[in-house]
Amino acid sequence: MTNLFRQLIPSLYVKSIYDIDLDALQAQKIKGILTDLDNTLVAWNSPEVSPELANWLAELKRRGMKVCIVSNNKQPRVEGFARQLGLPSIFSAKKPIRKAFRQAMRLIGTQPHETVVIGDQIFTDVLGGNRMGLYTILVIPLAEKEFIGTKLLRAMERFVLKDLHRRGMVPWKN
Repeated sequence: MTNLFRQLIPSLYVKSIYDIDLDALQAQKIKGILTDLDNTLVAWNSPEVSPELANWLAELKRRGMKVCIVSNNKQPRVEGFARQLGLPSIFSAKKPIRKAFRQAMRLIGTQPHETVVIGDQIFTDVLGGNRMGLYTILVIPLAEKEFIGTKLLRAMERFVLKDLHRRGMVPWKN
């Protein structure tokens, strides 16, 4: 297995953020979460904060975990949503480039060994987090509607996911 391919493998693959075992993260001494926004926390470009999302974020706060939204989307979208939740954010992050991940960890005061990246894309969230040595969690996208550039990456992701599934590394969902 090539080094690049290894960097495309998430530490964990779950259906949604609500399927993440927060007790397990605490046992790993995780203190910070860098999360994507669109199709990870909410459907692409949705302005709505669901009660379920608000409760999940409140639980993270109760557990002492800090959260920062790290998104490739534009400033008005990302900052507007983050402001509703009282969270720091990085917009136009250019993931998988490392700079935004470093900046986000500085904002929430965490080190790589105590930080998790959560996102719905292998070539941005997982690759970027793995390049930084972070624990990476891949979630299934919340909706099919998304940015056109993301749709192109999804075709390549399908090949990676099928191969990972074949190797028994992550679950596969059609």
